[in-house]
Amino acid sequence: MPKSAQQPPIHPGEILKEEFLVPYGLSANRLALAIGVAPNRITGIVNGMRGITGETAILLARAFRTTPEFWINLQAHYDLELARAQVTKERIEGAEALSRELSAA
Repeated sequence: MPKSAQQPPIHPGEILKEEFLVPYGLSANRLALAIGVAPNRITGIVNGMRGITGETAILLARAFRTTPEFWINLQAHYDLELARAQVTKERIEGAEALSRELSAA
């Protein structure tokens, strides 16, 4: 599929909002107060302006009976998809050339 036709990656905040906050009738502020973080942390995540840290992953996992790995994996997947879209062909070719050189050594 051409890059221009690809869907943008889904930010973990969208999943937090659509799969957890909305179904449970929770606001970002209510969640933040319950897990003891500043409301702007959760709002930033939900708005796609902030990533999920290890600490936040632990707290979200406890609140929603998931695992920290669930939240960290969502963030890692998002970050990798952004990186794939930003890494230039020339840089990839340079990395592959080095790999071939190392394999020949």
